[in-house]
Amino acid sequence: MSRIIRIATRSSPMALVQAAQVADNLAKLGAATELVQVTAAGDRWMGDLARLGGKGAFVKEIDDALREGRADLAVHCLKDIPGDVPLAAGLSFAAFPPRGDVHDAVVTRSGARLAELPEGAVVGTSSVRRTAQLRLHYPYLRVKPLRGNVNTRLARLDEGHFDALIAAVSGLHRVELGHRIAEVLPIVVMCPPIGAATIALVCRTDDIELVDLAAMLDDPDTHRQADAERAMLHALQGHCNSPIAGLCTTDPSGRLSLHGKVFDLDGARWLDSHHWGVPDEPHALGFFVGSDLLRQGAGTLIDSIPHCREIALRDGPNCSPI
Repeated sequence: MSRIIRIATRSSPMALVQAAQVADNLAKLGAATELVQVTAAGDRWMGDLARLGGKGAFVKEIDDALREGRADLAVHCLKDIPGDVPLAAGLSFAAFPPRGDVHDAVVTRSGARLAELPEGAVVGTSSVRRTAQLRLHYPYLRVKPLRGNVNTRLARLDEGHFDALIAAVSGLHRVELGHRIAEVLPIVVMCPPIGAATIALVCRTDDIELVDLAAMLDDPDTHRQADAERAMLHALQGHCNSPIAGLCTTDPSGRLSLHGKVFDLDGARWLDSHHWGVPDEPHALGFFVGSDLLRQGAGTLIDSIPHCREIALRDGPNCSPI
């Protein structure tokens, strides 16, 4: 490819590392690249994300750069891309490189595990998914909102504002902070978000040359897992304020396994579904698990939680954060 591929990315340290890895892989295919840093609304605003309208706050400006021709390829964390609405018109997923470690980790100043923290210890996270599962499994701990990039959150921990924080294992390793991990939480305790540890490459649908090139970075297993998880999320019509978790894995025979969970905000009520599917039909598996959760009452559970857009319309982005 003779042109320079402009890669749009968030400007956070972790996002820049991800984008640089994609650039390196494209360079191995003979492509020249340059990074286009975009400061997303979700990075500028340190309050409750729901007041900005949800997770789309991390991707909208980047996708706008693609659609307006200021960039050619976007590097997103798949978990940041809303699942209840389609991609912006004219954009398509081009590839899902190999998935990283999907687990969440505990970081403490002392190196203590969650079970070793005293009653009333304060755990920092602004993820409704993490909050619900923490309240389910560790009801004696206090959970308080904590936003910002991983370095900002670690600084707040080290200053003594929190006793522990929860962060993605893959993210900590990506910015060479894996040594701060005190405990890796098992999936049964902390089921990951849809698209955990998955990088999504998005480009303009009509840029056939780049679509074909980016497809060379695609990992088929990761792609199928992403399709199944997002199909489940779409079936549920879950929004950014819905504590929804899900993980698709592939067994040695190629068969897909999808485990989905829906919680209320305090973890007191939760629903669970786990089914298997053939590798050629990941969307069917996702919709089946989503439908099973809806049959169990997930729709009522999700509808009982204010949608992030409703919160944004009600309170606006300039109110005090929760």
